[in-house]
Amino acid sequence: MNVRVFNRNRNRRLRCVAAGAALSLLAAGCGVLSPDDPDRDEPIVVGTTSAPSTLDPAASWDGSWELFRNVYQTLLSYPNGATTPRPDAARNCAFTDSSNQVYRCELRTGLTFSDGDPLDAAAVKYSIDRIRAIDVDGGPAGLLGSLERVQAPSEHEVVFHLNKPDATFPFVLATPAMSLVDPDTYPADAVRRDGEVVGSGPYVLKSFEDGERAELVRNDRYQGYAERRNDAVTIEYFDSSPAMVKALRAGRIQVTFRGLAADDVIDLESGTADEEDLQLFEGTGADISYLVFDPDDPWTGRKPVRRAVAQVIDRAAIAHDVYRDTVDPLYSMVPQGVTGHTTGFFDEFGDPSADKARAILTRAGIDEPVPLTLWYTTDRYGSETALEFKALERQLEASGLFTVTLRSRPWKTYVAGYQKGEYQVFGRGWFPDFPDAENFIAPFVGEQNALGTPYRVPAITDDLLPRSRRASDRAEVVEEFEEAQRVLVDDARLLPLWQGRQYVAASEDISGAERALDPSTIMMVWELHRKTSW
Repeated sequence: MNVRVFNRNRNRRLRCVAAGAALSLLAAGCGVLSPDDPDRDEPIVVGTTSAPSTLDPAASWDGSWELFRNVYQTLLSYPNGATTPRPDAARNCAFTDSSNQVYRCELRTGLTFSDGDPLDAAAVKYSIDRIRAIDVDGGPAGLLGSLERVQAPSEHEVVFHLNKPDATFPFVLATPAMSLVDPDTYPADAVRRDGEVVGSGPYVLKSFEDGERAELVRNDRYQGYAERRNDAVTIEYFDSSPAMVKALRAGRIQVTFRGLAADDVIDLESGTADEEDLQLFEGTGADISYLVFDPDDPWTGRKPVRRAVAQVIDRAAIAHDVYRDTVDPLYSMVPQGVTGHTTGFFDEFGDPSADKARAILTRAGIDEPVPLTLWYTTDRYGSETALEFKALERQLEASGLFTVTLRSRPWKTYVAGYQKGEYQVFGRGWFPDFPDAENFIAPFVGEQNALGTPYRVPAITDDLLPRSRRASDRAEVVEEFEEAQRVLVDDARLLPLWQGRQYVAASEDISGAERALDPSTIMMVWELHRKTSW
């Protein structure tokens, strides 16, 4: 992975290569902050455009995980630099059979939630069982498709019985969706909605204002792998990248996490602004952007229409003209850098061509412009989203084959709409649950999936995925994932557009930003700290 660090006022630029899916490097500098500087004890303020949609893990399969990782705990997680799950609330975990169907975890002793209640095997079982009992539409229950039952045979022992071999189950347990909650404060059959959090993670949620901020303070009861380098972090939620960067330049926040717009990245990178010293870290991302087609719509339910759209769209133009090359064109649902990546859509369709798209429609007996309504969210994936969809509109209408209407909603109502099947075509982003090709295919297919819309594709759900889950060595299942992507390309119900890069900006006095992203690019805020000496 290529990582770049831009230190603007010193005109210093470092380039290095590191392993893993998150930003990781060693950088050195010089300067002084007095050890008795009063700012040292102030909370570090992190800005992001990705506000949580819920505070209850049982209801979230989205960017809410960014907060969950820091206030809740999971059995397994990703210590800095790890790309496979390691123990967190657990002391150790392992499959106990040769078929990868019985998974056992032994808990750390003396674990408690932030309110002092014990975190034992019964609490773990309760936490996992309630996800399936509540079964929120488009929620994390879809991750537990291979789980048959959970047992708690003793105070510190949890056993997961799977209904089929699944070597990826440890990755599932490491996702923030599997956050452990206190049975005394989280109802077994309903989502908690009082705005409070009781977890066992590195921080306690001191206060929360929906869409505004989350104040985190050190959890003194925490036992886990995280080595906290600060005592408090405040997360500020912004509606746009320019507002977030303005706050960074003014010193109101010290770090930006998710949501930097292309123009702001270019500005910070080139050093054209007049702000004080800022650091910009760039690394390979695993997030993707894609379109989803409604299979029940009279038009998009027809495969030739979807394939004609795939033939027209110019990904390279979107990456260059809209995102100014801060993202890369993507031709499969599995991004570059993940084992199993292909260029299936390019191999199938080649360069954009209105003539080839017209031939696809003509063969299907479609000789009139196809009406399409494209939906996007206004406040989730950055301020370029509106520009991206205007570019898609221009490309599709320029072909003479489509008439396009653009519609948009804020994220919370947007989610409800696509879960109800209200959108003919809609845009989504995906930040991986875990760094495996499985996680760029399985979440979107089957009766239960992250889109809230059943996608029945037996070749994948009944054959390719089950076969791939038998292999603990994920390098051995490349052929299965390549074949799964060929199926998705042919059907064209999911249309990948681009793959992101990760940018984190920080003020000069902050260290740890380059280490603060896990393999799913979720920020571990405990890595952030103010420099006391350089």
